[in-house]
Amino acid sequence: MKGQRFAELVALVDQLRGPGGCPWDREQTLDTLKPLMLEEAYEVLGAMDSGDRQDFCAELGDLLFQIVFLSRVAEDEGSFDIDSVAEKIITKMIRRHPHVFGSAKASTADDVVARWETIKQAERVEKQQGNHPSAPPDSILEGIAPMPALLTASKLTAKAARAGFDWTHIDEIFSKLHEEVDELRTALHRTPEQPVDPGVEQEVGDLLFVAVNIARFLKIDPETALRKTNQKFISRFQHIERSLRDAGRDFSQSNIEEMERLWQEAKKSR
Repeated sequence: MKGQRFAELVALVDQLRGPGGCPWDREQTLDTLKPLMLEEAYEVLGAMDSGDRQDFCAELGDLLFQIVFLSRVAEDEGSFDIDSVAEKIITKMIRRHPHVFGSAKASTADDVVARWETIKQAERVEKQQGNHPSAPPDSILEGIAPMPALLTASKLTAKAARAGFDWTHIDEIFSKLHEEVDELRTALHRTPEQPVDPGVEQEVGDLLFVAVNIARFLKIDPETALRKTNQKFISRFQHIERSLRDAGRDFSQSNIEEMERLWQEAKKSR
């Protein structure tokens, strides 16, 4: 029966953390496990990009192990257990899918997203009123968990767009992009000897933010797009390395003109 092995995983983690279990596993805390959780999440993304479904399966297992393990650590400190984790997500998914588990109607994916955001906003207001009845309503931009800045920017702009704060055509974003490039040039001219001037840093951030908006407007995940570009850069740069190595040379014995020629060669071969 599907899900049976999950119970075995929970039992395995209980044994690792229990009396007579693994000394290292028993010493772990929520703080010590934070880097591992982040690392496993990124390894899942890497496996997804690779197209190797068996590797993807294995990396999902590593991530699942971290979730079960973290839940056991929380259980040991008296906070909650893995059943509480499952109960909360089941309850949340049922509440946020009234078109599946209730009488609401949603005929398109856009309808689902709009309803999802409405339900989330109502949940935030209810939670806030329960904790601080007199507090003013929170912002629609709150509730975004700490994550890499590129992902945060994407989330922020998507939420603002759903509230109607958005461009009507991509040409408007390109105009903004050119504006930010000009502002960066101006900032560099003001401080030619200080490229890390705060004003320059701010303008670079503004430029990246507009680039994220272009991706979001085109319904492209900027994190995925940049990961693929990173991989493309690695592949082409490694072609330069191999070519120089095959010629019995290294970078110190080459020049930018040759490296650019090899770069273009790599582009044509893929």
